[in-house]
Amino acid sequence: MSTMSPWEIVWICLSLVMAATALTVSVLLWRERHHRLHARAQGLPDAAAGDPAATPPPRRVVAFVANPSKPDVASLKEPVLAACRATGLDPLWIETSVEDPGVGQAREAVAQGAEVVIATGGDGTVRAVAEAMVGTGVPMALLPVGTGNLLARNLDIPVTDLDEALTIALDGRDRSIDVGWLEVLDAPAPRDEDDDVAEVGKTHLFTVIGGVGFDAAMVADTNSTLKAKVGWMAYFAAGVRHLHGRRLEASIQLDDEPPVSTRLRTLLVGNCGRLPGGITLIPDAVVDDGILDVAAIDTRGGIAGWAQLFGDVVLQGLGIKPVELPNRIGRIDHTQCRSITARVRGGEQAQVDGDIIGRASAIKAWVEPGALIVRNPRRITIGR
Repeated sequence: MSTMSPWEIVWICLSLVMAATALTVSVLLWRERHHRLHARAQGLPDAAAGDPAATPPPRRVVAFVANPSKPDVASLKEPVLAACRATGLDPLWIETSVEDPGVGQAREAVAQGAEVVIATGGDGTVRAVAEAMVGTGVPMALLPVGTGNLLARNLDIPVTDLDEALTIALDGRDRSIDVGWLEVLDAPAPRDEDDDVAEVGKTHLFTVIGGVGFDAAMVADTNSTLKAKVGWMAYFAAGVRHLHGRRLEASIQLDDEPPVSTRLRTLLVGNCGRLPGGITLIPDAVVDDGILDVAAIDTRGGIAGWAQLFGDVVLQGLGIKPVELPNRIGRIDHTQCRSITARVRGGEQAQVDGDIIGRASAIKAWVEPGALIVRNPRRITIGR
C-alpha cells in the first residue's frame, strides 16, 4: 500500500477547509434570506430582520391631546400629523371628552412613550393636561386654539400663528415652571337645585390665575355663543352686568400670618399675570419664582370706581405704578405668599384659569415650585 506524499496531504487539507468555508457561507446566506422573507411577511423593514448594524432609529412619539369641541381642531388634525411624519416623528392624536377633559388622555400618552404631550385646545385642555403631566418629567407643549389661551400668552407662545406654535412644541426649549393648587375648604348650602356649589375637599390645578369674586362671576355669566363669535371680548360684556354687584366680606390669611378682614370685589391668586387684550393684571408675577402673587381688587362709587381701577391696570401694564392717594375708590393691592386661605361670607363663585368650580365660602391656594416642564420659544428676549 503506497503512502500519500506530503503535497497530497496538504492538498486534501486545503480542500476540506475550502469546503467547510463554502458550507458556512451558504448557511449564513440562507439564514439572512430566511430572515428577510420572514420580516417582509410580518410587514417589517429588512433592517428589523436581525442585522444589528442596520437597526432603525428608535421610535420618536409625540402626542396631541386635542379638544374636538373647538371649531379649529378638526381641520388641524391631518395637516399637523402630516407635518410631524415629514420630520420623522410618530404622532398620536388623542381626543378629550366631556367626561375626561384631558387628564386621562395625557397619562395615556405618557404611557405610550411620548417625548412631549401637546395640549391642543383652550385653557381648560391646558389645565387638564398639566394636571396629568406634573411630576412626570415629560414636557408639555401648547397648540393654542382657545378663547383666552392664558398660559400661551404668558410664555410668549404665539396664539395667532399655529405654524410657529407647532415649531415651538416640537423643537422648543424645555423650562420648569410653578403650578398653583386651589382646594375648596367649604361651600354654602345650595340656594336651589340649579345652584352651582363647589365640591368641598376637591383640589384644582391652575397655571395662571385662580380667584373668587367678580372675576369668577363674570366668567360664569359669559354667553358661550357670544364667546365663540367674538372671543375673549365676550367676558367684558358679561362683566358689565356685574359692575354693581355686592362687595365681598372676606377674611384672608397669608402663609402663617394672622388673618385679616377686608371688603373687596375680587381676590386673585396668580402664578403669572398677563391676560388677553394686552392687560397685565399682576405685573410682578413670575411663572417660575416659587411664589404666588395676590391681587385684592376693590371699587366703590359705581362706574367711577371701576374707571379708576381700569386706569390703574393700564398704567401698571406700562410699568407705571399708580400713585397711592387716600380714599381711592378703585384700587388693586398686591402682595406675595406661598399659600393663602380666604373665607368669604355667604359664598361666591370661584374659578381656576377661567374654569368655574362653583360657589365656595372658603378656599386655600398654594404653589408647587418647578412642578411642570413646558416647551418655550428658543429665542431669548430682554424684558424692559
